[in-house]
Amino acid sequence: AAPSALSARAADRIFTGAAMPDGADTVVMQEDVEVTPAGVVLPSGIVRGANRRPAGEDIARGSVAIPAGRRLRPQDLALAAAIGRDAIPVRRALRVAVFSTGNELTEPGGARAASGIHDSNRVMLIALLRRLGADARDLGILRDDPDVLAARLREAAQGHDLILTSGGVSVGEEDHVKNAVAAAGSLAFWRLAIKPGRPVAMGVVAGTPFVGLPGNPVAAFVTLAFVVRPLLDRLSGAVHTEPRGMPVRAAFALSRKPGRREFLRVCVHRAADGACEATLFPRRGSGTITSLTGSDGFADVPDHLGRIDPGDFLAFHAFAAMW
Repeated sequence: AAPSALSARAADRIFTGAAMPDGADTVVMQEDVEVTPAGVVLPSGIVRGANRRPAGEDIARGSVAIPAGRRLRPQDLALAAAIGRDAIPVRRALRVAVFSTGNELTEPGGARAASGIHDSNRVMLIALLRRLGADARDLGILRDDPDVLAARLREAAQGHDLILTSGGVSVGEEDHVKNAVAAAGSLAFWRLAIKPGRPVAMGVVAGTPFVGLPGNPVAAFVTLAFVVRPLLDRLSGAVHTEPRGMPVRAAFALSRKPGRREFLRVCVHRAADGACEATLFPRRGSGTITSLTGSDGFADVPDHLGRIDPGDFLAFHAFAAMW
């Protein structure tokens, strides 16, 4: 039953979460008051309106609770539940076909030729895509045959929202992916001014978007994070937000040729003055997977910058916060 109305300078006992009596404007915790034969003695310093929860203080009737295009987070689900919604409309997960390309590749666990390598990109890319909520589908390794590549790309276009390959998009004689895309559809562009990750190809195959990532693992990681992710958001109906790097202080010097945005693998530690400092991972090759497993994230170097000196600040993208 609803509590009875209160007159001025009167108090009533209620429990946490209960409706306040009409006329009441403040709640004082029971453990902070003293009950005497003469009445209830309140502690000093009570502010009128304390400990109450007015209707609509969290979200007003008619206002937008969860905007369209948001990738749902646990707190969004809590808000939906709080306003009584047991279901909300969402987009289905994107279906992404993932290939690796190259005659030199073998499956992890399989027999490897002396000059061959185990396919690590496909495992990494599928795991990253699934962390982003995509329905990533493993379509194996494509051999360096232009006709086979074109045919398999056409097949993958049926039933998928995006085709993603790695390798075969550089300038070698056996890099056939660009031509296969052009034969099966159309190539929109090739190469971006980023490092690592310059040889990226984008196009359309039988109406399905296509992205060809570089074969070097670090370059594939970078291009998925900073090139493919905005496309995934667009295709899924999500509003893309550019990653905001945390400023860190460089504890290294580096001269570089301007003209490309560069992602340096760095380790971050707390300096004596409390600031976060970044040191370069010692091995910087784009095929060095240990530079991903042994570092904390990327220092984002703008394309116009030709030199980094100790004390300069760079945007830092932590691996732990990227996915």
